[in-house]
Amino acid sequence: MRLLSALTLSVALAMVTASPATAQDEPTTAKFPPGFLWGVSTSGFQSEGSFPDSNWTRYAEQGAYGVEHPYGDSVDFRHRYPSDLKLAKGLGMDVFRTSIEWSRIEPRRGHRDPDAITYYDDLIRQIKANGMRPMLTLDHWVYPGWVADQGAWDNPRTRDDWLRNAEFVVNRYKNQGVIWITFNEASAYIYKELTTRPMNIGQMLMMRDALIKTHRAAYDMIHRIDPAAMVSSNVAYGTLINGIFDAALFNDVTDKLDFIGIDYYYGANLENFSAVYALTGEFWKIDPEPEGLYYVLKNYQRRLPHLPVYIVEHGMPTDNGKPRPDGYTRTDHLRDHLYWVQRAMAEGVKMMGYNYWSLTDNYEWGSYRSRFGLYTVDVLTDPSLKRRPTDAVPTYRSIIANRGVPSGYVPVREPGWCSIEDPIATCFGTTPTPPAEYRVPG
Repeated sequence: MRLLSALTLSVALAMVTASPATAQDEPTTAKFPPGFLWGVSTSGFQSEGSFPDSNWTRYAEQGAYGVEHPYGDSVDFRHRYPSDLKLAKGLGMDVFRTSIEWSRIEPRRGHRDPDAITYYDDLIRQIKANGMRPMLTLDHWVYPGWVADQGAWDNPRTRDDWLRNAEFVVNRYKNQGVIWITFNEASAYIYKELTTRPMNIGQMLMMRDALIKTHRAAYDMIHRIDPAAMVSSNVAYGTLINGIFDAALFNDVTDKLDFIGIDYYYGANLENFSAVYALTGEFWKIDPEPEGLYYVLKNYQRRLPHLPVYIVEHGMPTDNGKPRPDGYTRTDHLRDHLYWVQRAMAEGVKMMGYNYWSLTDNYEWGSYRSRFGLYTVDVLTDPSLKRRPTDAVPTYRSIIANRGVPSGYVPVREPGWCSIEDPIATCFGTTPTPPAEYRVPG
């Protein structure tokens, strides 16, 4: 009985303290502050094309698990980056995120390709010339073929090889305002290797340990060479199994982060378990949960209150560029999520920046079917690879110019009941007060 009473009291207190608004309160949003960083994200392998030997070129050639389409030349960013950067500039971007690909820099052990270095030098130069700040990822799940041949992360030598290459890259682009990401989504990196290599459980744990140790060493190395730089590793948010996602790397490196980097694509609640389609790669079938981002931001900020938060990736896929059957558009998705970011900011979350994934459609790890781009590119049927703007291009431009969604904005997507992102705050009638009415999609 005493235990039951204590539990009841705890739940009641949680309901009071976790509730961001009472039924009488009006929703409060905060404008994005001056100096907030607006950006777009992409990655080298997914967009560059003409890619050298690597683990992922091999996976694509071998038709590994989940591979539906051959890689080809993707959207050919390698040769079209000057015009793509102009598209980003036209949106009003502050940050352009991509990866400096180890496979391209060092295609053979000890041999650095001068053409690759010239390409990356000019890419960084043109990012800055277009008024943007580079956010550079050192590892976006891709490593050279010779590293695969030596056992990838099974081999302790890979850690030293990785750090040697990373030190070369950091030395080359230091003192240029770069925001550094060591490993992109360590949990997804491990999962992809687990399913495409494949690995056994022992190898998986060995890779996890290697990534943690390598990030920690890289953080110290970057601050030694580029002292003013900010360094992080973006964590993928994973709904019901988010604890496992965080355990991949995040939990063991919180003292080696300068900001909390979060990738949010989908959530879940007791009315929406469509996130299960992530397991089959059918991301376009997932029903978005915009309010989940609000809880995710607040929860990570609560865990690391001294750090600012950067949404490193966020976006919505469509099925081969077709409209969603429910009429929910890329514009709706962008506005709804940023509305909830502004709600979180009004309640104390220290937002640093936001990157949309991605500038253009690209190779989504085995398929061109999932289309995430602000500019769509039909790789499979259009040899010209023309960049065609989606409805979200003027929307994003307007949001940036006006520092957020308009005052009084009413989200299209109504919050679901009992969000997995914060069950205590949402399963007992304390969901944040929504606006009085919700519009229908369209």
